[in-house]
Amino acid sequence: MGFSKTFRSLLLLFILCSLYTISRIIQYQRFLSTTNFSPNQRGERLIRSLNLFPKDPVTIVHDDHSVDFVPGKIVEKKFSFFGDSDGLSVENLGHYAGYYSLPRSKAARLFYFFFKSRNSTNDDPVVIWLAGGPGCGSEIAVFYENGPFLIANNMSLVWNDYGWDKASNIIFIDQPIGTGFSYANDVNDIPHDQGVVSNDLYHFLQEFFKHHPEFIKNDFYITGESYAGHFAPALASRIHQGNKDNKGITINLIGFAVGNGLINPRIQYPTYMQYTFDMKLITKEEDQEHLNKLILQCEDGIKICENEGKESCLLAFKQCDIMNNILAIAGNINYFDIRKTCDGPLCYDFSKMHTFLNQKKVRDALGVGDLEFFICSDKVYDAMKEDWMRNLEADIPALLEDGIKVLVYAGISNWVHAMEWSGQNQFVASKSVQFLVDGRKAGLLKSYGPLSFLKVNGAGHMVPMDQPKAALQMLVNWMQGTLNETTFNVSLS
Repeated sequence: MGFSKTFRSLLLLFILCSLYTISRIIQYQRFLSTTNFSPNQRGERLIRSLNLFPKDPVTIVHDDHSVDFVPGKIVEKKFSFFGDSDGLSVENLGHYAGYYSLPRSKAARLFYFFFKSRNSTNDDPVVIWLAGGPGCGSEIAVFYENGPFLIANNMSLVWNDYGWDKASNIIFIDQPIGTGFSYANDVNDIPHDQGVVSNDLYHFLQEFFKHHPEFIKNDFYITGESYAGHFAPALASRIHQGNKDNKGITINLIGFAVGNGLINPRIQYPTYMQYTFDMKLITKEEDQEHLNKLILQCEDGIKICENEGKESCLLAFKQCDIMNNILAIAGNINYFDIRKTCDGPLCYDFSKMHTFLNQKKVRDALGVGDLEFFICSDKVYDAMKEDWMRNLEADIPALLEDGIKVLVYAGISNWVHAMEWSGQNQFVASKSVQFLVDGRKAGLLKSYGPLSFLKVNGAGHMVPMDQPKAALQMLVNWMQGTLNETTFNVSLS
């Protein structure tokens, strides 16, 4: 069974659109707030009012760029957005917010949420979710996709029936530094490549498991979407290498999953251009010829980036910025989901989250003081431009050979089929089977050994938001090793 054009038409032009989307997000967040703080001002405001720090820090680091900075330290608090009503006390809810002080930095801190499993067991896997952008906060996932909550119109919270905390103990982290409630006192602490990003996350996880030793034995999975196609393979490789080197805590890495991820730009970019033609988004011959010339320049730039790195990758990024040309021709399409029109500056309205997180009572509950929340960071996005066109597929074959599971869901699969590893021929030859939810067709699955590719029916870029029940069942089945058992149906009630 193949993947039809009709099926593909339910999907989005997610990677090309990200180039355009992030600028729209940045403009939108600036519009929402009239107050902007420099990195120094943000850090100073946070340090003065943050209520997470212990009264008597063990180590105080003083230099020209920081005050009261304890490198490599996690400070964490339990919190509840619900108060102590209906038996949902801070103690029994198992929700945490915390900061991790980056040792390599002058005074940078990573913010994270940690939600224990709603199954009230410490035995469920530990999952970390990495948002895209780069530079967009994990809060989008927490409140609109696979977190425990949804935001009601009156700014109250309701439970998400398909939050991934129903099957795991899950971490949502604002990364790289400068994203969401994470911050840096010095812009030079914002990373520019996956080597630094993956090291930051690895060291955070080392400290996290020291802080929560009861979870060290648990299976561990990396998940994310969009630019997590870069973040997730890099982090998986870093953890796997750390385990091999027997350094620090051994993290029980089982696999990673990426939705609509940018992984191999040289293969993916031309595919998305052709996709706009196949889906009749662009039909005039002269328009197609113009865009084909642009994509040839883009391909040449990516090849040079792969060989030379650094400045050539920044040039490739600029050469491949063709989304404005596509939208000028295709019109008001939703660049997250081509079935829909674009409604507002983000094509989706995330203003409730922005309003909710900037309420004083919410900031107090999280312990972030006066730090203002922004959906995405232009500084982080700009800092990572040289990283954008790098090929992260190169990290994956070695992981597959060592039995690390990889799940790619939604999106276009050309790079997955082209990836060279010992199971490539068997994967390409494997039949596509139905992925069922409640006995109904919810997608098409192709798999061999540790590699799985799943197209989810009726989903755009943000699969857990568009198809929350299917996304949760996908996670559960994948972690349990039953994803290809098409008649298996887990209860999600």
